[in-house]
Amino acid sequence: MIMEEELRERYELAAERIREIAGEEPEHFADYFKKVAGYIIYVLSNYEKEDKEKDLEYLRKRNEETFSELLGDAYNESYLNPDHAAKKLGSFGRVLSFIYAEIYSLPMLIKDDKAFDVIILMELFIEVYIMINSSEAPSLKGVEEAAYYYGFDYAEELVRERIVETLVPSEGLAYRICMNADLNGEEYLYEYGEYIGENERGLSKYLASLSDEEIESIAKTFVGGFRRGFVTMNVPFEGKKTVNIRYSIGQERIVRAAVREFDKIGLKPILCRYAVSRINRKQVIRQGFTGITINMQFDYDHRNDDAFFLNKRFVERKLDIMRKVYEEYKEEAAAYAGPAVIESFGEETVEPAAKDEASSYTEAQEKLFTEFATRSGEIVNDYIPGDKYSFTIIAFPVPTVHEKFDEIFRETIRLNTLDNDKYTRIHQAMIDVLDKAAYVKVEGKGENETDMHIEMRRLQDPQHESQFENCVADVNIPVGEIFTSPLLEGTFGRLHVSQVYLNGLLYKNLKMDFKDGCVAGYSCSNFTDSEKSKNFIRENVLQNRDTLPLGEFAIGTNTAAYSMAKKYGIMGKLPILIMEKTGPHFAVGDTCYRHAEDTRIFNPDGKEIVSKENSFSKLRDTEPEKAYFNCHTDITIPFDELARIYTVNEDGSEVDIIRDGRFVLPGTEELNEELG
Repeated sequence: MIMEEELRERYELAAERIREIAGEEPEHFADYFKKVAGYIIYVLSNYEKEDKEKDLEYLRKRNEETFSELLGDAYNESYLNPDHAAKKLGSFGRVLSFIYAEIYSLPMLIKDDKAFDVIILMELFIEVYIMINSSEAPSLKGVEEAAYYYGFDYAEELVRERIVETLVPSEGLAYRICMNADLNGEEYLYEYGEYIGENERGLSKYLASLSDEEIESIAKTFVGGFRRGFVTMNVPFEGKKTVNIRYSIGQERIVRAAVREFDKIGLKPILCRYAVSRINRKQVIRQGFTGITINMQFDYDHRNDDAFFLNKRFVERKLDIMRKVYEEYKEEAAAYAGPAVIESFGEETVEPAAKDEASSYTEAQEKLFTEFATRSGEIVNDYIPGDKYSFTIIAFPVPTVHEKFDEIFRETIRLNTLDNDKYTRIHQAMIDVLDKAAYVKVEGKGENETDMHIEMRRLQDPQHESQFENCVADVNIPVGEIFTSPLLEGTFGRLHVSQVYLNGLLYKNLKMDFKDGCVAGYSCSNFTDSEKSKNFIRENVLQNRDTLPLGEFAIGTNTAAYSMAKKYGIMGKLPILIMEKTGPHFAVGDTCYRHAEDTRIFNPDGKEIVSKENSFSKLRDTEPEKAYFNCHTDITIPFDELARIYTVNEDGSEVDIIRDGRFVLPGTEELNEELG
């Protein structure tokens, strides 16, 4: 790592003291401190030098040793596991497990050349060691205060660092790898400092086997969708200079080609890792380049570790820092064109266990969590207005998706390049009917209890207005949905899905009841304890709120994606991006037009989309703290669980769109060809 003299001195002193700790026999928690000290020493010894000096055998071995405590059954006996930590360390287990989880990010911090971040973690470890072993009766309160002040004192540096790296392009680690490394071999993967497993190695190897023309075609689809988004969303492109490219490790050939395509339209790439520190990271979400999640249970166990410093004082400090840094970098923020995301799907999924010993929020902290989400969203929107940037998302499978990975990858490429004109025409047939409806009914079949009544607005000028957006392959690739922001008042019913993955978490038998467009009740069967199941939904879907409004109602039309998922048995592995195109879906949270309600948007037929807000987002100018929720979670009902989708007009007449999982509206029948 490159560091100034002052930091170098702090680093060397901390490293020397930790080496001493590894050889000592402390009175309290000796096994924990020797284990963590040994890990730190191992990482410092093996990650400071350039990987170019190491052979592949060494790199593979180091990789396995570095992350061994997250692999297989080893996690059950690791201090990274809060249950095991509590068993061995008693009441100190939770906070000491948090500290070790932060320290486990050292390989990534070293590779990112973040010397300051490395040093403060080493110093925190030493401080806690001294605090616990300088007294016959260690103080838990003292250790928790040390964790608190780690978050509070260093928020200035770490929050600033995070904002800057998401706004300012640099030729850092990811850029050097994507643009300069030899992508034909495996060695470059280990330069990231993250776990490199079967998916990363297999994906990189597979992409290396594709021709330059195939890779360029993928990149052009991706970048073309991003650029079209500005046209579709009626956002000015002039003055935009940067794009934040987010990807999964192993996709570097696509990123390299995309960087070159973005350069042709005048955009420089911003390539930064997801936030690894709990000071900046939100729950299990990863925004930035990342490896495939090595252990979802570990991520889930530590999702609320910010509880150690989440109080009013910390929230106000973090918000003040955010506003100050965004003001400093307001020119860079104004030049930001948006995120371009290459998702991955197909990794092994798990049903995480809810552990009593994992960190959790108090009721007061839940309120602070939502308050911070709202107020931080307002700050970001002040400098990067929602109606002044675009985005695009595309997704590709990883090798563990199926034994026929090659077939699924090529089928995904086909999905991403379906005929936009064909879907535009089919979508319009549905929109023409939906625009005349008083309300829409969605009904499940068999054991699916869905029975939703979606109230529609009455158009003032039907010749020139529409309620639904005709969505093809621009910001959301692949093609295949029409969507609206439904009228909340008068919308009610039950949404039921037998199984769904949301942000990597499995929900079994998910049911949500709505009244006047807002969540009025919910349940799932993840846990035998119904309260645990409700808390699981409240925390991860409702984002620690009592309710959320219905932000979107959509009908997915990509029957090719549905057919692929059924053929290979991978429905549960599809990302939301593709899953939402495989049936009707409802989103809880903000509308799709958050912060862009006043931008005029038109469908291909020239009609203006007028259903862009609801009774919450209408408050954006008078009570902005009540207008937005900074979340949007899509929940899809697959075609085979559908009995019927139909419109009901003012005169009571009904028009079927889907019946028994098949499209029956005239003009949409082509979609059934993919269903067989």
